[in-house]
Amino acid sequence: MSDLFDTAKTKSDYSAKDIEVLEGLEPVRQRPGMYIGGTDERALHHLVAEVLDNAMDEAVAGHATRISLELLADGSVAITDNGRGIPTDPHPKFPDKSALEVIFTTLHSGGKFNSDAYSTSGGLHGVGISVVNALSDWLSVDVARDRAAWRQRFERGVPKTELENQGAVQNRRGTRVHFLPDKTIFGAKAAFKPARLYRMARSKAYLFRGVEIRFQCDPSLIGKGDETPSEATLHFPGGLADFLGESLDKRTCVSDDSFNGVAGFPDSQGRVEWAVQWPEFGDGFCNSYCNTIPTPDGGTHENGLKSALLKGLKTYGELVGNKKAAQLITDDVSGSAAMMLSVFIRDPQFQGQTKDKLSTLDAFRLTENAVRDAFDHWLADHPDRATALLTWALERQEERLRRRQEREIQRKTAVGKRKLRLPGKLTDCASEASEGTELYIVEGDSAGGSAKQARDRKTQAILPIRGKILNVAAASRDKIAANQEIRDLIQALGCGTCDSYDGDALRYEKIIIMTDADVDGAHIATLLMTFFFREMPGLIREGRLYLAQPPLYRLAKGGKVAYARDDAHKDELMDTEFAGRGKVDVSRFKGLGEMPPAQLKETTMARDKRSLLRVVVAGANGSAGPTDGTGPGAPDARTYTIRLVEDLMGKKPEKRFAFIRDHAGDISELDI
Repeated sequence: MSDLFDTAKTKSDYSAKDIEVLEGLEPVRQRPGMYIGGTDERALHHLVAEVLDNAMDEAVAGHATRISLELLADGSVAITDNGRGIPTDPHPKFPDKSALEVIFTTLHSGGKFNSDAYSTSGGLHGVGISVVNALSDWLSVDVARDRAAWRQRFERGVPKTELENQGAVQNRRGTRVHFLPDKTIFGAKAAFKPARLYRMARSKAYLFRGVEIRFQCDPSLIGKGDETPSEATLHFPGGLADFLGESLDKRTCVSDDSFNGVAGFPDSQGRVEWAVQWPEFGDGFCNSYCNTIPTPDGGTHENGLKSALLKGLKTYGELVGNKKAAQLITDDVSGSAAMMLSVFIRDPQFQGQTKDKLSTLDAFRLTENAVRDAFDHWLADHPDRATALLTWALERQEERLRRRQEREIQRKTAVGKRKLRLPGKLTDCASEASEGTELYIVEGDSAGGSAKQARDRKTQAILPIRGKILNVAAASRDKIAANQEIRDLIQALGCGTCDSYDGDALRYEKIIIMTDADVDGAHIATLLMTFFFREMPGLIREGRLYLAQPPLYRLAKGGKVAYARDDAHKDELMDTEFAGRGKVDVSRFKGLGEMPPAQLKETTMARDKRSLLRVVVAGANGSAGPTDGTGPGAPDARTYTIRLVEDLMGKKPEKRFAFIRDHAGDISELDI
């Protein structure tokens, strides 16, 4: 028992001597992730960024015009600027050490905690250069200042030499930091990537148009197929606008000219530079920076830019009387835009030492006000491009509403056919599987009643629609989303629309449009085919859309009965099936709703007697393209059909008029 007690006492003997105190740069080497976010490739290159940011701060402050970044054969990196040079005189708080040694060996030391030395800078936490020193196998710093050259060497954060005077120099000043990362920290295979360092140097040159950055890399480090130059001089007088233009290259954009500019903040609080363009297709991007520091997670400055663009475009929409503009959101205007943003502000606050996100509250207000004023002028000066941009944003809005509608439908849909929340008008079939099943889309409740009695309950479903559905080719996305008939149809099919279409999720094997055999019925069928062509083209490509062929006439003579699809077919039957003496009783169906269920089944719905027309995409010569949308001529057929649907069903009546004018002579009889 006493042995157990003694053991417990030993384990609980916790006193002041157990408290470990890490001094100097020891915490950095033991916990590098707390200072540079880890020890991976990104963290390794962050060391270069920290040193380069210090050199850039000298340039932004107006004290340096040239910076060089060298990647040497041994894997080390040297960064040189022609700025003022790090102070070498004794530090007031540490008289036995130079200011240079304090900066490189002490956390939270530097000249950027107040605005006396730097009004705007990137390295503000006072840990950057000392962390680089701590995580380097060795680091050497050379300073030319006050006509004297100085040098000091460190190993793993510890001074190995005193600050040594290298003699007098003339017409030279600045700082050179040369270091080799410690492989015990980053791994034996850790090495800088030339392409990544080149991109880093290039982006800094774009961010500050007044600086020239010279990039050098030992040729032996550039791998086969790597197009990184061994030497380059980077200087871009156009700043962010140059970078944006080069990034977009040959992509088609809404406007020929980007929205770009530079503006100062009030009371000398800094400045902002931006460049924005709107590609017509494809994804955009937003690259933002604060005091030349990349902020990949955005922050308050980025939010300010996006807010300015949204408010400006909504105001322009209001001025031109477009009511839909009031419903625009940030993602409609900026979600697919290509944006570059750089702000310079005093004492910025970041989230974390790696400064991935700006959190300074004032940055939102300053950026929004500066950009908003310029954007209002940009829109007002060029109404054509302003209108084009508004139209582009409203298209994004329509797409967003469509996707929201689909999500709402999907949320209402449970797993399993019998568990689906289906439209109340739908009379579903009994079969659980989609194979062999059919959905008849019929015109009106009366036709729906007849079709329900005439159907095969096991495999045939009926969905009545009321009158003429919305013409989706001429309607806005919000109108389409709000149309109940279309919502019911999408919900009944269960396969989604446009980019979200999933043929495997289609609840029926065949979709059959069954309308009256008259002009109104043909119009309704055309509207439905337009819907499927625009919203579910995959359904047509898969050969799953059909037109029923209900009769227009019933012919009877004696005990003989026949059905005619149209006038021409009626005349043909009169000349063949009913030739000879005797009166033929000819009756015309007023509509499917007036047809007895037995006759509807016999003529239109029974599989062994009916006639169906498959809907395919046809070319200009009338030849049908393959149902899967592949093979010779298929793209031409689809292009022709897209253009034809747009002309006949789209928003421009002048195109319909032109088509009627050009083809009026082709019509011999007109059924009115």
